[in-house]
Amino acid sequence: MPVNRIWVVAEAFEGKPLTITLELLTAARSLGSTVEAFTWGGDTDSFAPELGKFGAAKVYTVGDIGQSLPGAAVGAAIAEQIKGGDTPDALLVPATYDGRDIAGRVSAKLDRPVLTNVVGLSEDGGSLVSEHAIFGGTQILKAKFTAEPPGIFVIRAKSFAADEGGGGSPEVVTVSVPDLGAVGAASIVQRHVEERTGPKLDEAAVVVSGGRGLGEAAKYEMIEELAKLLKGAPGASRAIVDAGWVPYAYQVGQTGKTVKPTVYIACGISGATQHMVGMKGAKNIIAINKDQEAPIFSIADLGVVGDVHKVVPKLIEALKAKG
Repeated sequence: MPVNRIWVVAEAFEGKPLTITLELLTAARSLGSTVEAFTWGGDTDSFAPELGKFGAAKVYTVGDIGQSLPGAAVGAAIAEQIKGGDTPDALLVPATYDGRDIAGRVSAKLDRPVLTNVVGLSEDGGSLVSEHAIFGGTQILKAKFTAEPPGIFVIRAKSFAADEGGGGSPEVVTVSVPDLGAVGAASIVQRHVEERTGPKLDEAAVVVSGGRGLGEAAKYEMIEELAKLLKGAPGASRAIVDAGWVPYAYQVGQTGKTVKPTVYIACGISGATQHMVGMKGAKNIIAINKDQEAPIFSIADLGVVGDVHKVVPKLIEALKAKG
C-alpha cells in the first residue's frame, strides 16, 4: 500500500518553482496517496497552481519572510506544525543550500534523524526505502527509517524526472512562524546572482565539460565557446574547480551538480568515479581524451582518442562553418 501522506519542501525563485521541486512532487505523487507542499514567499499564490499540476493537493506557506534566512523560518514553521499534531509520514527536501538548512533545523527541533544524498526512493510495505550512491557511485546502499514519522529525506537533483499529472489549483494554507529568538535576527543583506548566458547547467540538453587535460585556465574558453555553439551549458570537473579555473557553480559530480542532458561532452576529463556519478545518467556521452585507458571511455557512447587542444578547435571550426 502507498505511504499515506508526503510533504515536499517546495523551493521557488522569482515566482517559479525550481525544477527539483517539481521532481520531488512527481516522485511523491508516485509514492504517497496524499501530496502536500510546504513553501515560503510573498508570491506563493502565483506559483501554487504549478505545484498543483505536479501533484500538490495543499500548499502550506509561511508567506513573505523578507530578508530572513529561509532555513530558520521555514524549518521552525514545519517543526511547529508537526509538534501540533499535523504529521506527515515523510518530508522530502531538495538538496539545495536552503533545503539542507531546513532539513537540519527540522531534524534538530524534532529530534529526528535525516537521510541525505538520496538518489532514489521506493515504497515497501507502507514505508519509504531510500537509495544512496556510495564509494564514488559504484555501489547503491538502501535505507529506511525505523523511528516515528516523519522520515526526513534530502534528495539530489535529477534523481527523478519532473512530470505533470496532478490535479488543479491546490488549497493554500498560511501557517505562522514561531518566535525564532536570536536565530531570527540573522538576515540576508546582499545576493549575488552569477552571470551566465544560455541554459542552466542542471537543466541543459547539452553539457560540455572541461577537465585537467585542458592544461591551463585560459583554455577553458574553448569549452564555453563549444557549449554556446551547441546551445548548451559549460561544466567542469572538480580538479579545475579546486584549481580556481572556474567557479564552483560549474562543477559536475558527487560534490557538485548532477546533470542528465541528452548529450554530455567530456573534454580532457579522465573520469574519476566522483565525476561520473554526476553525469553518467546522460543519454549520450562523448569523451575526448588522449589517454585511451582513461576511465571515462568505459561509460562513453562515443570515444575520441586525441588531443583535446586539436579536436575541440576543429569541432568549433566545423560548427561555425555549418552556420
